[in-house]
This record gives sequence, structure tokens and C-alpha cells, in this order.
Amino acid sequence: MSADYGPLEPVSRHRVQAERIRAHWEDMLRVAGSLQTGKVRAYDLLRMMMASGDRMTGLGDAFARYGRIFKTLHLLQFLDSEAYRRMIGVQLNIGEGRHSLGRRIFFGRLGELRHGYRDGMEDQLGAHGLALNAVVWWNTLYIDAAVKKLEAGGVTISPEIRSRLSPLVHEHINFHGRYPIIRFHSNGALRPLREPGEAEE
Repeated sequence: MSADYGPLEPVSRHRVQAERIRAHWEDMLRVAGSLQTGKVRAYDLLRMMMASGDRMTGLGDAFARYGRIFKTLHLLQFLDSEAYRRMIGVQLNIGEGRHSLGRRIFFGRLGELRHGYRDGMEDQLGAHGLALNAVVWWNTLYIDAAVKKLEAGGVTISPEIRSRLSPLVHEHINFHGRYPIIRFHSNGALRPLREPGEAEE
């Protein structure tokens, strides 16, 4: 072939190793079924795929080469489709937003688990997850209330704008001090919403 793929030229001549995959196909199906039904743990599967050191068994090599097919399709679609790149970017932003919020909540220990025993670490992670979920829940309630108030006032919130609203924002939250249990007013109503630019009481 005489085609020139530019920067992709060094990898453009690779081929799918169909014979290596075909030789272990039946075993690959059995492994997939065992994982789906919970008959084998992922840890045990990894041990089964490694012969010694960094060398893989024939089955492990077959899985690796099979996975490269889908990795290649993903990369080609990423290069070819702007919409696909945008979708990936949104997913990455959501993930980073979650990590950023988690780091802010865990500021006292700088994101480090200091307990030297499992139960203590699980308690820390559980408390961290509870606080993170509380922020997401709180933001979701008030974002929804703000959207409804704007729409009641005649402002149209388009689906595109709605898709960009995130309950992971946290610039308005003071993470220092104690975290009290959130309570509603006696009638279950939310606190009054502030107007844009209005200082908090």
C-alpha cells in the first residue's frame, strides 16, 4: 500500500492478529461468561493471564490483541468526529469536577487516608462520600429551584444550557469549620434564592 497517513504512519501498518485471537476464542468466551456470572474474580483472571514477570500467557495475549481492536476504533473515531471528541471532553470534565470537589472536602488531610487499619480507612471514605453526596444533593435542589424561578419569570432555559448545569460546583461553599446536618424549614421549603450579585446574609 502506498497511502501516506502522515503522523499516524508509524502505526498505520499494524494488523489485527486474528489467528492468535481465534486460537483462544473458546477460552475467551468461557472467561467472559465466568466474569459475567461472578464465578471468577478479576484478580484471579489477571493472575491466570500472566505467565511470569511481565510475560503473558497465550490467553492473556489473545485478550490484549482483541482489546486493541476496540482501542483502535475508539482512536479513529476520536480523530474523525468532533462530536465524539466533545462528548469525551464533557465526560472528562465531569470526572475532574467530581475529583476537584472531593479534594476540597478532604482538605484537612490533603486527600490522604491516615488511619493504619482498614476499618478506620473505610470510616474516612464513608464520611467523605457522605459529605460529597450532600453537596451534590444540595446543589441539585437549588439549581432546580433556580431554573424554575427563572422560567416562571419568563426566561427560557434551553436544553443546551440545562446540559451544562453541574451539581459539582462548589465555589459558593465554605468547607472550613463544622459540617452541620442540613435541615429544611418546618414546611419543607428551601431557603429563599438570592438575586444575582446579592450578598449572602
